[in-house]
Amino acid sequence: MFEIFLIVELIFYKWMEQNRNHLSLKEKLHEIIFEADTKAGKLFDIILIASILISVFVVMLDSVKHFNEKYEEIFLIIEWFFTILFTVEYILRLYSVGKPLKYALSFFGVVDLLAILPTYFGLFFPGTRYFSVIRILRVLRIFRVLKFVQYLGEAKTLLTALKASRKKIIVFIFSVLTLVVILGSLMYVIEGEENGFTSIPRSIYWAIVTLTTVGYGDISPQTEIGQTLAAFIMILGYGIIAVPTGIVTSELSTKNLKIVSTQACKECSMEGHDGDAVFCKYCGAEL
Repeated sequence: MFEIFLIVELIFYKWMEQNRNHLSLKEKLHEIIFEADTKAGKLFDIILIASILISVFVVMLDSVKHFNEKYEEIFLIIEWFFTILFTVEYILRLYSVGKPLKYALSFFGVVDLLAILPTYFGLFFPGTRYFSVIRILRVLRIFRVLKFVQYLGEAKTLLTALKASRKKIIVFIFSVLTLVVILGSLMYVIEGEENGFTSIPRSIYWAIVTLTTVGYGDISPQTEIGQTLAAFIMILGYGIIAVPTGIVTSELSTKNLKIVSTQACKECSMEGHDGDAVFCKYCGAEL
């Protein structure tokens, strides 16, 4: 509720100052909701993040049987309050950007939508409202609010390295899948159904669990040959785990970290622009 009052008050104040700064209501609303450089924008984001954390905490408490039986109605009222609040905020975000569809399809746009849908779906499919915990992803905006622009740059660098490594990682995953199929089939022949390896798919499942060093223990080889093969797979697993890490690390070492700003594009709402950028690198609009 405080968030709605803050928005209304700030919009009214900005409207009174319109003739002096020559900004439209839509631009002022964008400044409040998307920007963290102004006092009003930062306050808005801090209240938003606090609301998100409270709503997620309420959903988590609601899943506890003891609290659910005692405070179910209260939890339901609080959940609907935050859902309506976030719905209004989502609509205002779409209104304040020049390209609403582009924002709606962006990472934060999708997360904002997924944050409110579970509660509405809960009217028809009981239990789906617990998926509202996905709202915790919205707290990622705290990096922008607290001016941790260096973290934004590092996140961008990591994402770039992952994209550059995707072909190598795909080849690596395909090689691992081929290996577990062979090892699983071999273990099926060695151990057989009497020792729990009832089929090749189940044996492949065991090979994956063993190769990744998880080791659930629900299936285990009983023969000496099978145990020897299992030991070999376990040792092999330690070496395989390090491969994707090395691939990504090598790509990271070749990337230079650039300084990025917290400026959000007025048209597409995208962030992560270079510190000296004048135009949006995603849609070309002036920043």
